Amino acid sequence: MDWILILISGKVKKHVMRGKYSFGGGRSYRVGLPPLLILPSWRVQKVQCFGNWSRNDSKVIGDNRGSMVVKAASEGGAISLPKHWPLSKIQHPAINNNKVHNFLLKSQDPEEKLQDPVPRMKGSSRFFTVGLVASWYSSNIGVLLLNKYLLSNYGFKYPIFLTMCHMTACSLFSYVAIAWMKVVPLQTIRSRVQFFKISALSLIFCVSVVFGNVSLRYLPVSFNQAIGATTPFFTAVFAYLMTFKREAWLTYLTLVPVVTGVIIASGGEPSFHLFGFIICVAATAARALKSVLQGILLSSEGEKLNSMNLLLYMAPMAVVFLLPATLIMEENVVGITLALARDDSKIIWYLLFNSALAYFVNLTNFLVTKHTSALTLQVLGNAKGAVAVVVSILIFRNPVSVTGMMGYTLTVFGVILYSDAKKRTK
Repeated sequence: MDWILILISGKVKKHVMRGKYSFGGGRSYRVGLPPLLILPSWRVQKVQCFGNWSRNDSKVIGDNRGSMVVKAASEGGAISLPKHWPLSKIQHPAINNNKVHNFLLKSQDPEEKLQDPVPRMKGSSRFFTVGLVASWYSSNIGVLLLNKYLLSNYGFKYPIFLTMCHMTACSLFSYVAIAWMKVVPLQTIRSRVQFFKISALSLIFCVSVVFGNVSLRYLPVSFNQAIGATTPFFTAVFAYLMTFKREAWLTYLTLVPVVTGVIIASGGEPSFHLFGFIICVAATAARALKSVLQGILLSSEGEKLNSMNLLLYMAPMAVVFLLPATLIMEENVVGITLALARDDSKIIWYLLFNSALAYFVNLTNFLVTKHTSALTLQVLGNAKGAVAVVVSILIFRNPVSVTGMMGYTLTVFGVILYSDAKKRTK
């Protein structure tokens, strides 16, 4: 059984079904500009695309069917295939006709209509997503707690060197994941201008990570997380200052409890340290600035990079920035680390494991983003901060006050309101 679908100038002119089964169910409608053809739920073994259509341009759209769109690189049309179809091969021979695009879909079984596999796969897919979220939580909270242990409890007082170890691991693991394991397609830097833009982002990224690690020397993890929850406030401020982008008044109003909660938590924090507080606020602001600048600098379609490719290029640049900083500001840190290792070899394993976790934070964040919705990610992110606070208190036994916890709760509540307001105003 063969299906031949002919799309002319991006619009469905006719579809031809060869075989004993009727086509049925096919319909054309618009989502934005490109027209989409939704097909019945059949398994597809092979897809041959004639014309300048590319699998690399595919992306998930948010319709009710959860379809995978194979989109023309230069033409306006699109064909929508259910994302659970196991596409084993996609070919696009050099037959370029700007008006006609032929799609040959061959079923896995020429004589039998296969059932929609979604119900059977739903349980395993849910289990996979839960595993991803658990890995994301574990790596995020793990690297945070281990940073705190090394920089505060263990007495390894070299946050710049620790950050450089993180970036070195991210450089190596990113190359292995993209160049060898093909986790995501490799995206290249296309111009010198794009290179300098990524360098600027890398420098701000370094500042945010180093300052965050420095703050852990002076502040408990619970208070660190409370301050970090104010990232939406700084993002809104920088977005307004740099792009003059105004949000709805309701959105700005939700930022009031975000800031108020941190003020209350600061007043009720038994382990408050002014320098640590200032550095942590600076780290939070730097993270927000990097997010805003990334949207500005890499806004064109030709310059956009997914988070894994961006890390591939930013991490080595960060090492270049951090190496002279650690040599100047943390003199003889390598010799001191080796001396510590002679007395306690566990420090080497701590550093290696901590650096590997730093990469998996980015990897699992990318995978969770890919396999969940934006709303789910926001909810999980807010919950992750609360889990980190509880776990850190249980492990480090740092003193907490009712006032401090009320302030942190108010901040998280404000972040949830902010996310909901942003969603409503879009």
